[in-house]
Amino acid sequence: MAQTQETVVLHGHIIDSLILAKVLDTILMMGGTFDLTDVKIGATREEPSHARIVVRAASGRLLAEILEAIQPHGASVERESDCPLEPAPADGLFPENFYATTHLPTQVRLQGRWIEVEAMEMDVGIRVDRGGTAARTVPMGDVKRGDLIVTGREGIRVLPLQRPKERDVFSFMEAQVSSERPHGHIIADIARRMRALRDDREAGREGSKVLLAGGPAIIHAGGREALAWLIESGFIHVLFCGNALAAHDMEAHLFGTSLGFRLSAGRAVPHGHEHHLRTINRIRAIGSIEKAVRTGVITEGIMAACVRRGVRVVLAGSIRDDGPLPDVITDSMAAQAAMRAALPGVSLALLVASTLHAVATGNLLPATVPTVCVDVNPAVPTKLADRGSFQAVGLVMDAASFLRELARELGWKA
Repeated sequence: MAQTQETVVLHGHIIDSLILAKVLDTILMMGGTFDLTDVKIGATREEPSHARIVVRAASGRLLAEILEAIQPHGASVERESDCPLEPAPADGLFPENFYATTHLPTQVRLQGRWIEVEAMEMDVGIRVDRGGTAARTVPMGDVKRGDLIVTGREGIRVLPLQRPKERDVFSFMEAQVSSERPHGHIIADIARRMRALRDDREAGREGSKVLLAGGPAIIHAGGREALAWLIESGFIHVLFCGNALAAHDMEAHLFGTSLGFRLSAGRAVPHGHEHHLRTINRIRAIGSIEKAVRTGVITEGIMAACVRRGVRVVLAGSIRDDGPLPDVITDSMAAQAAMRAALPGVSLALLVASTLHAVATGNLLPATVPTVCVDVNPAVPTKLADRGSFQAVGLVMDAASFLRELARELGWKA
């Protein structure tokens, strides 16, 4: 039977990261065959390895599917050519054959030179400037008619991640997520990273922010004090949440309840279901969360700590919001843009007890940012752990327990 073939190359830390094994397994699983015509293994951990693979398939279509499947692992076609570009046909519309990005570091070949694509995130396109000297990811909704967009798969190189040098939980990722696995050593490793990042930030070093994306279960389950301490102590620098976390945090301060339940007693109080509405109404009358803190109406909790420490907060609204609070961004695309704008400099992301914000934040983050996803529902950390080989850690536990243990590792005495 006649076969079509293409030669691809892999370069980098492809042995210790198991990239070579994944590529070869993918070729066979999809019905192709391969010949390894040139393999050079780095003699030290720092020295990269190289592999040249001839991929064969029974049809051009199958070969194209195989090449598409192995490209996210860093396999690039050997015959180098510039990436094709097509103008966007209309505002908010990619060309039909646009290249859809992964969250891995990516390069495109322009005028014979490999150019790093800036601001990597998954499920967007790549826009090239008119001079052909720079490339940057662009969401579909931000495309303007005539923008030059990368199309097809030629002239595109995806770079696999290497294992981090630090010998902590992020160095040995496993896709398994289980509520029965011990969490203590993982939380200790996260705490060490956060302490190092705070030290870097205090020393004025760039790229040392910690992001937390959280849901209202943090308040309901009793994690409010621990998170407020982490913020006040300089361990959290960016907060993504919705209307509910902010509302119930301030409800706890004003009424001692969260969703109408007395936090000190764990029981509903008369007319407690009104408390979050009365909280939202009071903040709307003042004009903003920041003003409520500055005027002494809100003096403790997560929002107060964020205002005092200058934490960048993005409140993204949803269809079920009451009120909402005056700071909430109700346009989902505008909220997405605000989240995207807050990501530069983030070196660690904690996604705690919010499926919506965990998935949204995970989609925006490049694969190079270590990510921790904590939820009582194993489906949430599993989804995030599946995004990449090394950057995602999943913990199945309640938000309050995680935040309290983390805060204690970092010096909280409560």
